[in-house]
Parts: sequence; C-alpha cells; structure tokens
Amino acid sequence: MAETSNSSIRMSDVVSALSVALDLTEGQPMGHAIRSCFIGMRIAKELRLPAKDCADLYYALLLKDSGCSSNSARLHGILGSDDIQAKREVKFQDWTRMSLPGLRYLLRNTMPGAHWFDKFKRIVQVGLHQSENNAALIGTRCERGAEIARKIGMSERTALAIRSLDEHWNGGGYPEGRAGDHIPLLSRIMNVSQTLEVFASEYDPEAAIRAVSQRSGKWFDPEMVNVARSLLKEEKLWQQMKSKDVRSLVMGMEPGTAVPASPERIDSICQAFAEVIDAKSPYTFNHSLGVANASVAIAEALALAPIMITTIRRAALLHDIGKLSVSNAILEKPGKLTDSEWEVMKMHPVYSRQILKSISGFENLAFIAAAHHERLDGKGYPEGLKANQLPLAARVIAVADVYQALTEKRPYRDGLSQDVVMKMLHEDVPARLDAQCVAALQRAKVSAPRELVQAATAR
Repeated sequence: MAETSNSSIRMSDVVSALSVALDLTEGQPMGHAIRSCFIGMRIAKELRLPAKDCADLYYALLLKDSGCSSNSARLHGILGSDDIQAKREVKFQDWTRMSLPGLRYLLRNTMPGAHWFDKFKRIVQVGLHQSENNAALIGTRCERGAEIARKIGMSERTALAIRSLDEHWNGGGYPEGRAGDHIPLLSRIMNVSQTLEVFASEYDPEAAIRAVSQRSGKWFDPEMVNVARSLLKEEKLWQQMKSKDVRSLVMGMEPGTAVPASPERIDSICQAFAEVIDAKSPYTFNHSLGVANASVAIAEALALAPIMITTIRRAALLHDIGKLSVSNAILEKPGKLTDSEWEVMKMHPVYSRQILKSISGFENLAFIAAAHHERLDGKGYPEGLKANQLPLAARVIAVADVYQALTEKRPYRDGLSQDVVMKMLHEDVPARLDAQCVAALQRAKVSAPRELVQAATAR
C-alpha cells in the first residue's frame, strides 16, 4: 500500500480536504469552507480581481477557520456548554448588539441543565463582559489563523486576510476594529462569502441575500453585497454550490497553474494542522506532536524504511483530526461519559479517515491514522479490526497514542510517570497492543518534541 508520489499531490487537494476538519469544530456542515471558497471566487471574478489577488484569496477562503480551535476551550468556559453547538448557532445571530434572538441564544447555550438561578447568573456575567469576551475569543481565533497560514507557507496577504476576517465595515468587528477600506479587500469578500454559504446551505439563496443585505454598511462592504445580489438569479451557481462535486469544482478554480505540494510543504501542513488539533483543549496540548515523536522513535527502533517512517509521522500528526468534531463539554468532562457522549467520541477516528482518504495518495495514511483506537483482540473502535487486519504502521501509532495519553494530564487524573506508563503498556500486550512495538518504545529514547521542551522551559 505505497503512497502516491508527492509530486502528484496538489496543494488545493490537501488544503481543501483538511478544511473540512475546520468546519467540524465550527459546527458547520462538512464542506462549509469549500462552498465559501466557491462563492468567494465567483465574487472575485465579478470584481475582476488580478490573478495574484485571486490566488491569495483562494487559500484564505479555504483556511479562513484555521484558528477556530484555539478559542474552543474559552468559549466552553464562558458558556458552560457545547462549544460546537454554540458556534454553529451564533452564525445566524447578530452578536454585536443585544436583542431578543440573542437572549434566546444565551438561554439555549448557557449552562444547559443547570438550575435557573445559576443559569441566570451566568447569562448576566456573559452580558456584562460581552465586549471583553468577544475581543478575546475572536482576537485569539484571528491571530492564530494567520499564524497557521504562515506556518503552511501561505503568502502574507493570505495570512492578513484571515486575520481580518471578522472585521466589520462599520468598525464594530475584531481584532482591531478596522472600518471601511481599512479592512483588506480579501477579508471583505470572505466575510460576505461565508455568510452567504451559511444561510444558503441552511435555508436558500434568497435567505442568504436577505441576511447580507440587512447587514450591508454594518458588517459588510456595500459593494460586496451588491455583487452578491447580482448573483441571486444564477441558479446554476447555487446548484453547483450544493452539489457533491463542489470540491472538484473548487479545485478547478485554483488560480493559475496548480501548485504541487512538495514533501516539505506536506510536512509543514501536517505539523500546522497538528497544532490546530491540539489547540482544541488544554488537556491535549501537544498531544499530536507527542504521538508523532513517540511513533517515529518506535519506527526507528524497529528499523523501518524511511518512506514508511515519513508516512507514520504524518499519520501520527493527523490521527486525531476527527477529534475537532468533539465538543469541549465532552473533551474536558471530569467524570464518566454518558453512552451518547461516548458514541460521539467514538466517531472521531471515522472522521479522521473520511477527511484524510479524500486526499489523493493519502489512502494508506488515512487507514493507519484512523486505526489508533483499534485493538489486536478486535475489541477496539470504530471497526473492531483484529490483529491480522492491522499493519505494523497502525500498531506503532496505537502504542504511541496510548503512551502519550497516559503521560498527559486529563480532567480526571494527572499525567503518569514513565515507569507506571511502561508497566501499563506491557499489561496491554497482547490483547490490545503489539508486543514488538511496546518493546521498541522501551528501547527507544523518547524525548519531548521541541515545542514541549520550549513550553516547559517557559513555565
């Protein structure tokens, strides 16, 4: 099951596929960023943007939500509820002002199930600190999104467009309160495009145009809204936006010559998205990086071929990408998960495989990444695969994942010592874990990733 040559993998293929994971943590239907890109590039065509601007806009649209996981824990802490549901619903709210729909939003999304008095106190606190909370939540998201774009190697204009995504035409947005033409043009296009997509997908194109028209001159550049109105009668546009082929259509819209994803660029993307994944919760800080580090150490101790080690490292970095679909209410729950919560948790490797296998040449990588919760005795999830169905690469990552998780602090326990962890791993052989992989981990000198060392030094 060899991987496709890196030279045949397109940047648009990798980025558009991984953008689906960002949709999950924003509470949006899978493909939201792709559909937003489809609309945004059509607006750019109407505006007759130069090719260079279109290229910068294209990747900004696909990566617009790359900072979205960085504020999930804080939002969960503010509302005391499901951050993903709260993010989904807020897309339909004008959160810049107090209103009856806004109050209903808070009633639904603040401490669900709590006593009415506790809920009321929390809502009052949210109201009193609304401006402060908005600045922190959106500012963190915007800054982190721009940083991720830079790490992937995108242009500075792409990064700045992402940073200013939530600025509003009237100066009431974030992170800098820019107004009018001081907001980058690409950001103005993106803001309108994503709102059109949200309302068109949930309702219809007419509802989408009404939504942006109502906020024209407030949230949105009136010129962008006028362009959007001109597209209303193009039935084919909206049909294509909702079609199953929209990702292929968007890949075909990449400006200029298709950009190949070099091995170095793929590594940068995997590293950057690992950071997006780990930012979801303070309890997963550097988890993906740690699993990759341990996986490589095991693979090297087993003397695996360099090409396989590369695949294992990338798969380990991305193994939990589907966990962006899990709310922090579950990830940070100090007690036992309910049956329904556990079912949500068990879906994350399913999403990981679905997202990764859509990239040409990543089929094998997707399989081994998604198998990290399978057991050799067939009692794992999501597919209940048995030993003869789990290749060595998958077994390597499974051992590394358990090792890293046990060394980390969780809501219900502190991180365990190296000796205790190794004892527990040996006890899981052979029912759960592969004996030679555990032995290889024992032999290997697993050092903390550079990011972990730097963080520890800072503390």
